[in-house]
Amino acid sequence: MAIAILVVDDEQDFVDSVSRGLRLEGYSDVTAVTRSSAVPALLDAKRFDCALLDVTMPELDGLALLKLIKERSPETECIMVTAQQSIPVVVRALRLGAYDYLLKPTTPEELCQTLERALERRRLLEALQLRGAAEHAAALADPGAFAEFVTADPHTLRVLREAELHAGSRIPILITGETGVGKEVLARAIHRASPCAAGPFLPINMLAVAPTLFEAEFFGHAKGAFTGADRDRPGYLARAKNGTLFLDEIGDLSLDSQGKLLRILQEGEYLPVGKTRAERAEVRIVAATNQDLPKLVATRKFRKDLLYRLQFAHLELPPLRRRREDIPLLAARLLAAAGHAQASLSERAELALLGHAWPGNVRELKGVLEAAANLAEGGVIEPEHLRLRGGAAPPVQARGVPVEVGQLEPLAAVERRHILAVYDAVGRNKSQAARVLEIGLQTLHRKLQAYDVR
Repeated sequence: MAIAILVVDDEQDFVDSVSRGLRLEGYSDVTAVTRSSAVPALLDAKRFDCALLDVTMPELDGLALLKLIKERSPETECIMVTAQQSIPVVVRALRLGAYDYLLKPTTPEELCQTLERALERRRLLEALQLRGAAEHAAALADPGAFAEFVTADPHTLRVLREAELHAGSRIPILITGETGVGKEVLARAIHRASPCAAGPFLPINMLAVAPTLFEAEFFGHAKGAFTGADRDRPGYLARAKNGTLFLDEIGDLSLDSQGKLLRILQEGEYLPVGKTRAERAEVRIVAATNQDLPKLVATRKFRKDLLYRLQFAHLELPPLRRRREDIPLLAARLLAAAGHAQASLSERAELALLGHAWPGNVRELKGVLEAAANLAEGGVIEPEHLRLRGGAAPPVQARGVPVEVGQLEPLAAVERRHILAVYDAVGRNKSQAARVLEIGLQTLHRKLQAYDVR
């Protein structure tokens, strides 16, 4: 499909010159107008991949037109063209979502290079989104249940597939992973994919459950069971009946409470405080922790028998630094969910996100993006808007080969590993990798061929 380009400028000579130059460069679908008031009707009739907009025009000026286009067609990349450089105008245009700006008179080479960069950025994002959606749908029988979990990473998709298979039964599930990787998001997805989907999903933080109150909180109590019990009160197990009880931070549960939880899992029933008749625990239990449970077992801080009961369906979510290709996908979803659908990332900002270590994982990414969108006033997010804490990400393992600290290697091997790491980190986009590495595109082609990368 041909790239559709819109050119808007009140100077007929400039419009004719740009249109002719674009067609000579192979862009056959060029729509050029000298009246900005004609653009709304064009947007109704056609989808444009890129728009070249003059800043100073009668009727609708370039900034008003930019805002209109971004509201009605957010995916259209806009390049501003101006005869007089004005820093405040340029900054405002970038904040409104313009990809770049050019000064008149512009050369055909400069115009085409800027246009290619804008289109390349769009192609990369679209490819990632399509790949993520396609792989997500292909891996799962019910992709809608897992729609909130955004990933195109093969390992993470396998975890989601295992989660879906376990969801069909009532077997307890243990989800592990670092803080912020999305354990509760996965637990909610399991609930939606399970026979319990019509029931409640009740999340409980184990840190907030005092050992002395475990039975009253989980089992509930009868009126008069203890001082202050002026009425019957259902516990978590009753409130989550026919649904899912999500036990977050289970590694922080006291040993005594762990024993009581184990009896629920083994016997499937419990006795409310002050009552003499046991009740069935008709609930699905999903537990999560960011701690190393086998290590806690070794130090006698976690019951071995409870771990055995939970680990039959064990799902471990990888940290964000091991699935960096998901970062652009997550960024788009998180910005839209936070009410910043018009915000976008500049190329340099994307590279900064890809190079960060993300110790706080997706939760950290969410906070960084929301704050950055505020600073960018809902427009284009630049690296200076990102408040990234800590250092850069550790080197990516090149083609699955781990690199040990202190290992001595020939210079060629170090270069190969670094080039492949950058290439993987930017989603195998050669042009973007060449810019990060600061080498020519043809040089990168030769090196990848030498490394037998196809």
